[in-house]
Amino acid sequence: MNTKKTLAITAALFFGAVATTQVRAEETLRLAEVSHLHGIAVDPADPTRLYLASHFGVYRTNPGDTATRVSTNRNDYMGFTPNPAQPGTFFASGHPEKGGNLGVLISTDGARTWTPIASGAGGPVDFHAMDVSAADPTVLYGYYGSVQVSRDGGTRWEVTGKPPADLFDLAASAKEPNTVYAATRSGLTVSRDAGRTWQAASIVQRPATMVATTKDGTTYAFQIGVGLLKATEPSLAWQPVSNGFGEAVLLHLAVDPTNAERLYAVTDKSVILASQDGGKSWKPFRS
Repeated sequence: MNTKKTLAITAALFFGAVATTQVRAEETLRLAEVSHLHGIAVDPADPTRLYLASHFGVYRTNPGDTATRVSTNRNDYMGFTPNPAQPGTFFASGHPEKGGNLGVLISTDGARTWTPIASGAGGPVDFHAMDVSAADPTVLYGYYGSVQVSRDGGTRWEVTGKPPADLFDLAASAKEPNTVYAATRSGLTVSRDAGRTWQAASIVQRPATMVATTKDGTTYAFQIGVGLLKATEPSLAWQPVSNGFGEAVLLHLAVDPTNAERLYAVTDKSVILASQDGGKSWKPFRS
């Protein structure tokens, strides 16, 4: 990938891309029309369906390659993440339709309605990245200029520190609540003291755009020029999974909790991909 394209992707990740089209007024859209995606999650009631957090609300996919907006508004939902201990419960941040920051929100009814629970430290925040610890679901991490942590389910937040480079994504460890991973401009990093200090999490120092963990401690990451990687906590001995993405960059990943071989990803062009073999091969998602 050339330097110009890499810098353009980096800028879009860090500052947030500007949507160039508006979704139509209909509640149900063709899947390809649900663009500018900020997050993805597997529907716990039906693992073949996905939740899609977008610039225009939260959608759920339907059979027939359509998606229906399930949120009762068209807010820009960022930092979208499911609660691993409570299926159907999600956290998010972002921006309301008319501008500003949303702080931290929770939905307990499948992303339909959202309740503000905190402004965040120095907020109201607009966490572009947020994650819940599977090791202790009362622990959440978010990024708003610095890394913040909540230890009471998202009500109170404190600033802990900054990674050594611009952060694009973060993931809470599934094994240790004080461990958090970051995908940054300089590569993958890890903090074992809740974000206060950081060390390299990989010997490969290339920009990383995505990092995600599963409840069993499997960790995935995407590095530009390297591709999709996989490791197991706590060793983080990264192994290549696939580099067959061409010029595409992975920004978000979701793993089916009922089938570890079924993965879903969102690219920098808001294309949704699906894998049935643990990430080795990918095809466009078809609901």
